[in-house]
Amino acid sequence: MAEPLTAETTVGVLGAGTMGRGIAQVAATYGHPVLLYDTNTKVLHEARAHLEKILARQVEKGRMAPGEEAAILGRITFLSDEPEPLAACGLVIEAIVEDLAVKQDVFSRLDRLVAEDALLATNTSSLSVTAIAAACDRPERVLGLHFFNPAPLMPLVEVVPGVATSEEALARARALVDAWGKTTVLARDTPGFIVNRVARPFYGEALRILEEGLADVPTIDWAMREIGGFRMGPFELMDLIGNDVNYKVTETVWTAFFYEPRYRPSFTQKRMVEAGRLGRKTKRGYYDYREGATNPEPVTSPALGKTIFQRILAMLINEAVDAVFWRVAAPADIDLAMTKGVNYPKGLLHWADELGLKTVLGWLEALREEYDEERYRPSPLLRRMLRRGERFFDEGT
Repeated sequence: MAEPLTAETTVGVLGAGTMGRGIAQVAATYGHPVLLYDTNTKVLHEARAHLEKILARQVEKGRMAPGEEAAILGRITFLSDEPEPLAACGLVIEAIVEDLAVKQDVFSRLDRLVAEDALLATNTSSLSVTAIAAACDRPERVLGLHFFNPAPLMPLVEVVPGVATSEEALARARALVDAWGKTTVLARDTPGFIVNRVARPFYGEALRILEEGLADVPTIDWAMREIGGFRMGPFELMDLIGNDVNYKVTETVWTAFFYEPRYRPSFTQKRMVEAGRLGRKTKRGYYDYREGATNPEPVTSPALGKTIFQRILAMLINEAVDAVFWRVAAPADIDLAMTKGVNYPKGLLHWADELGLKTVLGWLEALREEYDEERYRPSPLLRRMLRRGERFFDEGT
């Protein structure tokens, strides 16, 4: 049996972009020697400058003792030449481009480079862990560790075993990430795992409401914030994430689910991407972020707002229920993932219990009758639990 991973374990991180440098910061903060590797020297230099700035700010705000930032940075080695030094790593986390062929090539090389008891992890958000691991001679030591951006601040990590991942590798990796102070949830290797699957209706149904002309962008966002209690509305959040990124994830999940209607991408979002209106990073998206720009005000109608909120919430809850039905994750892990990974005001399954499954099923059946589309079909588990008088959680939990 392999030894547990400890603070003395060297951690390798492939890719010095936003996610990679964030993961490197987390590992170094918890005492690990870290090798941050990227073939692009410009990206590597930017990563160093970013980390220096972020850590200095932590000291300025009193969140870190003077000198601690230098110690953390001193534990990170920035590599851009040959990857051979990664052979010393007990864990390597890949955070490169979301391209299956590229990842498979990288993992095949890593598999031959690192020691037999070293673990290999991918930070993929939408690709198959099993498919990535298939490129390795020892796929049993490959798994998914899906961090959320920004990695040093967001508490959630989805731990995803592939078909071949051993129980030992899973336990060793999860114990280490738990030791980093992260909240881990276990997810099956299905498209989108938990968060990127369950969250799709937050964007997709908002876009559908917009395309139907039932409400405009600021009104939909207002409804989800003020009535639903979400920190950001769907269009604000898409502009923050980047409409290109959000569209790509939706398209990937839709394709991976064999064109399941619930995940169908939106023409509106596709046109926004084609127009280069990607959100905050291009200064224009669903809102105008240019200096001096003014944006329309929402229609603050309680009746309209309630209709919008209930429709989007019904679709979100249905997606969470279906994730339980298909054994993607346990109910507690699904609710934990949505509150810790995307800051939902409540766990969706707790929300379903609170509203009553009969109420949620009624909302969905009304949408199904109105539109006569598979998109709105209720999960079989909703009807099954309602017949049996069951809840997802015991009252008070």
